[in-house]
Amino acid sequence: MNAEDFDATGPRGPGQRAGLTRGAVLDAARTVLSEGGAGTLTMRGLARRLEVAPNALYSHVSSRDDLLDALLDDVLGLVGVPSPGLADPLDGIRTIMTSTYSVLIEHAVLVPVFLVRQGARGVNAVRLGVLMDAMLRRAGVEESAVAEARRVLIVHTIGFAAFSTAVDTPVGRSADPPRAFLRSLDWLLTGMTAPRSRR
Repeated sequence: MNAEDFDATGPRGPGQRAGLTRGAVLDAARTVLSEGGAGTLTMRGLARRLEVAPNALYSHVSSRDDLLDALLDDVLGLVGVPSPGLADPLDGIRTIMTSTYSVLIEHAVLVPVFLVRQGARGVNAVRLGVLMDAMLRRAGVEESAVAEARRVLIVHTIGFAAFSTAVDTPVGRSADPPRAFLRSLDWLLTGMTAPRSRR
């Protein structure tokens, strides 16, 4: 058990008394999603699967939405990021976006959750957002447009992943970004970084 799961210096919550960890809660939630989709994931159902009382879950997540956000942010920890010394910021953005696409395809059951929750929240989402914003600035995107440019890129990537996972063929479900995604990503980046006179 990790220190974050049990604090011997203070009172234990119901989840800690039950021997439950946040990792175990997320693992069980992922299993439920893979078996039946987001509509089947409830706090009571998850508690039954873990053989604990429902209030034991609230030591680790505050609500179902918090649980979904934790699942989304957890999978974003798998997204690859460019090396710190990468010279071309557009290559860095491509790295993050193509890796995000591949991660979403590999965890297709979470794609509808990304749509419902309109993205992700949490430390990994913030970390990726900070990196993207810095690279967009380096690429010449005006400060007033950086946040909007980031959102457009994220929506584009999630949307492409949603379309791809809806196609029930080996090609459609390939984790490798399709040519159309890569080409449209370049179109977006070209438009975002074009001089104002050319827009």
